[in-house]
Amino acid sequence: MPLRVDVKNNYLHLLEACIRSKSLTEAKKIHQHFLKNACNITDISVLHKLTHLYLSCNQLAPARHLFDEIPHPSVTLWNKFIRAYAWNGQFDVAIDLYYRMLRLCVEPNKYTYPFVLKACSGLLAVEDGVEIHSHARNSGLESDVFVCTALVDFYAKCGSLEEAKRLFNSMSSRDVVAWNAMIAGCSLYGLCDDAMRLIMQMQEEGISPNSSTIVGFLPAVGEAKALGHGKVLHGYCVRRSFYNGVVVGTGLLDMYAKCECLSYAKKIFDAMGIRNEVSWSAMIGGYVSSDCMREALELFDQMGLKDAVNPTPVTLGSVIRACAMLTDLSRGRKLHCYIVKSGSVLDILLSNTLLSMYAKCGVMDDAIRFFDEMNPKDSVSFSAIICGCVQNGNAEEALGIFQKMQLSGIDPDLTTMLGVLPACSHLAALQHGFCSHGYLVVRGFATDTLICNALIDMYSKCGKIGFAREIFDRMERRDIVSWNAMIIGYGIHGLGLEALALFHDLLALGLKPDDITFICLLSACSHSGLVMEGKHWFDAMSRDFSLAPRMEHCICMVDILGRAGHVEEAHHFIRDMPFEPDVHVWSALLSACRIHKNIDLGEEVSKKIQCLGPESTGNFVLLSNIYSSAGRWDDAADIRITQKDWGLKKTPGCSWIETNGIVHAFLGGDQSHQQFSQISRKLEELLVEMKRLGYRAEYSFVFQDVEEEEKEQILLYHSEKLAIAFGILNLKAGKPILVTKNLRVCGDCHAAIKFITVITKREITVRDANRFHHFKDGTCNCGDFW
Repeated sequence: MPLRVDVKNNYLHLLEACIRSKSLTEAKKIHQHFLKNACNITDISVLHKLTHLYLSCNQLAPARHLFDEIPHPSVTLWNKFIRAYAWNGQFDVAIDLYYRMLRLCVEPNKYTYPFVLKACSGLLAVEDGVEIHSHARNSGLESDVFVCTALVDFYAKCGSLEEAKRLFNSMSSRDVVAWNAMIAGCSLYGLCDDAMRLIMQMQEEGISPNSSTIVGFLPAVGEAKALGHGKVLHGYCVRRSFYNGVVVGTGLLDMYAKCECLSYAKKIFDAMGIRNEVSWSAMIGGYVSSDCMREALELFDQMGLKDAVNPTPVTLGSVIRACAMLTDLSRGRKLHCYIVKSGSVLDILLSNTLLSMYAKCGVMDDAIRFFDEMNPKDSVSFSAIICGCVQNGNAEEALGIFQKMQLSGIDPDLTTMLGVLPACSHLAALQHGFCSHGYLVVRGFATDTLICNALIDMYSKCGKIGFAREIFDRMERRDIVSWNAMIIGYGIHGLGLEALALFHDLLALGLKPDDITFICLLSACSHSGLVMEGKHWFDAMSRDFSLAPRMEHCICMVDILGRAGHVEEAHHFIRDMPFEPDVHVWSALLSACRIHKNIDLGEEVSKKIQCLGPESTGNFVLLSNIYSSAGRWDDAADIRITQKDWGLKKTPGCSWIETNGIVHAFLGGDQSHQQFSQISRKLEELLVEMKRLGYRAEYSFVFQDVEEEEKEQILLYHSEKLAIAFGILNLKAGKPILVTKNLRVCGDCHAAIKFITVITKREITVRDANRFHHFKDGTCNCGDFW
């Protein structure tokens, strides 16, 4: 039954009042009263008004329910719905509604296109936008200032700047909104100078930039660190009194922070009459990006006290990054608790930042537990936990997580692979490295400079120095890291002359080496016994390249001299250093004392190290081994007792080998491997054959006071021998064996492996803590110099 005119007018009057006041509570009461007193709503004007009311209160669900009841909605109502969905981020619904409108033969007008084009730019839906552009052209509305401005904005945000410029230049009349769309498009893609030219041009055409113009341009100024442009804009804002607005003020302080002018940024922040959560976030983020972590945390503490502002996920992310950089685990945990209570833990960006914080603080158990609880996960989550595992020395766990990532259906991105390749390097997991390289080629990442650098490092550390050089030679763009990676790669393979030749190539191209380059070069000289060359380039650093030697360069020089037997010269070098030598410098000399059995100097150096405070067990072990080699068992025992008193434990020798994509680890004397009985038999067989060829166990490498027979068994079950025996059992006859060890390979194992290559007729490569040893036909490429 139709409503009486007076009743209908009363409802319309009440609904109009609710629309003006946006009173949702009153609107629901009127709607409820209407439903109770009318059998159904059939009056189109009442349905329109109710729908408009719910839209004005941003209640899309009930509004859409009423809209679907209207038999023939007006184009105005269609526009309101498309606009509402576009502004609420439901871009796909807005586009679907536009196409439904067309199917129902409702003709779009000049207000329809700007709303639906906003939805297309939000989704970067280029194909839909181009089609809608053709609809506007066919309707004769392409030249309308509103429609054309929306098209400029759409093309600019979707990266089609040339089309945006074409449309912009074709406009007969351009208002400030059109200029802002073009300027914001240039700003979005970092075209700072182009955007500045447009601002100058618009003023020449008599149109003054407004606050939206400035806010749209400031991010590009900050990203380009164009401080000059930024100060010009700031001056303009002062003249036009824009700077009092919170949006412009926040944009200015963000620009100054990105230009690393924190004092200016803080002055603007302090002068702002009104500050919102974005203002606080920009200032805190500015401190973090400028490496002022403590200031960022102090400002965060003031945030709730001064303005009673709740932190946004972006703010929390910045503060958590500050905690990670300061390794402030306690505060990081408190923030995690706050995030859980506030429900923000569902924000995946924030969860990823928390994950990185735990990894950088070295608490991988917590990081892995949090990662397992995360739902959903994305490629950033996997990249963060993989990099965390590698940085904290758990490369095997990193590869396991990478395999889970692939099974989950999430595609590894470039950042993920930059974490996976170092894991392959650490484990010398060549098969994993090959597979990763293949994936990079397929995905088109293999030409990226960072990836190529990681591949050079991976192949070098997996024993394939030739492959590393091939990657290096094929690189389209090399940076200094590329050269450094290749030089150190040659160094650890004992190819010092090749490292020097490559360094000369670098100089011939007019490139400037950095301090890391010289560390790589001096290390290469050390591994190859190139004493004169090492001395020359150490002196040339400051003389020819204006690079002051750092502690690391001095360590290399002590190592060069000490390995070559110039122990006293190395000692004099340390005494003449322009700064106080640290533990690592003295450790290099102590290592030389062990190699050359200089007990007196070893004792003196050991006392120096103990005064400075040993950072690990290595120095105790070195002195203990010096005493053991000389048969001074009581002194060796005293050193081990001292080591125990310091609360330090000796790092056990561990070797690992990759077969069929699986990495197997072995500890010295370990019997836990499932194939141990076969490994033991194989070692006994090899021992018989080696003795027949002239092998004699070098008992000086057993640092326990036991009988010779027992010493022979201890030597036989060193970790690298266990790994080699496993490789012989599980790899095809004649296939090369690659073993990685966490410590320096001992002299007995070095001698034994030479015999094993003759017996098994296969090449064996051992990567120890210092370098590669390539064994073939009874010889090693190190020439017994390591």
